[in-house]
Amino acid sequence: MTATQQSPKTSGSVATTGRTRRPIIGDRGVGEFLLDQRAFVALIVLVIVFALLSDAFLTPSNLITMTKHVAYNAILALGMLLVITTAGIDLSVGSIVGLSGIVAGVMLQGWQLSLFDVTAYPAVWVVIIVALAVGALVGSLNGLLVTRFNVAPFIATLGTMYIARGAALLISNGSTFPKLQGDPELGNTGFSFLGVARPLGIPTAIWIMVAFAIVIALLVNKTRFGRWLYATGGNERAAQLSGVPVKKVKMRVYIISGICAAMAGLIIASELTSAAPQTGNTFELNAIAAVVIGGASLAGGRGTVKGALIGAFVIGFLSDGLVLVGVSSFWQTVIKGLVIVLAVILDQGQERLKKARAAAQAAQSVKQEAAEREAAKAA
Repeated sequence: MTATQQSPKTSGSVATTGRTRRPIIGDRGVGEFLLDQRAFVALIVLVIVFALLSDAFLTPSNLITMTKHVAYNAILALGMLLVITTAGIDLSVGSIVGLSGIVAGVMLQGWQLSLFDVTAYPAVWVVIIVALAVGALVGSLNGLLVTRFNVAPFIATLGTMYIARGAALLISNGSTFPKLQGDPELGNTGFSFLGVARPLGIPTAIWIMVAFAIVIALLVNKTRFGRWLYATGGNERAAQLSGVPVKKVKMRVYIISGICAAMAGLIIASELTSAAPQTGNTFELNAIAAVVIGGASLAGGRGTVKGALIGAFVIGFLSDGLVLVGVSSFWQTVIKGLVIVLAVILDQGQERLKKARAAAQAAQSVKQEAAEREAAKAA
């Protein structure tokens, strides 16, 4: 029975009060549907507005450039999505971006091994693996603090945010490592392919974003871990009683988030052919904003890969679009803050609508059952 039909048994009840039913899409009202698709709607609005304000916005070269910039935030957002789905938060990702770049810079320019009085120049693939391992190590520390020592995720990752940033400053002595293209004579060339190369005319960063999105989507939608993920965020106690290894799930999501952040750091360092300890500052806010705009709940238990990607495009296109039309960098910061606040408000509004609809359906069900009992008695 659809929402616009009347049951013969309830013709004298609420269904015939004469009130106009709100338009629906499936089982949801239009307002709830638009809230659910708010990231996509926001992206369309941004594209239309900036296309009207600047003729250069929708040119192929600019779209590719903007998508390349989106790739950093998207990769970060994918890792953040898993953390937020478990009702956690990871404030350390921006610092991991800077730390992984510094580690790559040190290794590409020569790793001084004082014990053996030699300088090692590892191959690029070794540099990448070590940098990703550093991200996983910081993620493991986050996971241990949250699961073993029961530290609140906000506090735990706030601490590791400072630890990772401090480590980057100590390793680099506060300096930038320039010229990370490598040396052909030492066999460590090729690092530039992460941020400069364009296979099939598309920047490598975009290909990496797509690869990460596919892997995370398969992990979330096609594996037992994905079911555990949503169960943990939806109701941790119930998940534990159902046999879900909650601590292992949390540990893994922080490790994955760390790896995603390290990859973003490698891409940025490769593109700039330099590594600075300050790289990635406030990137965690962009990642959180992208996930929330994409429909994930900060309370956990809800979120999709598609939503996180669209949210990353909203943040990226907004930033680049504001630059393109000449908006002051100060106003850009203000606008980003307003977008984040609005995203949270809309998320809360969506939750209220869902609760109201569930309550209305429950009340309707009770009234229908009462009407059926009255009809049975009359018969």
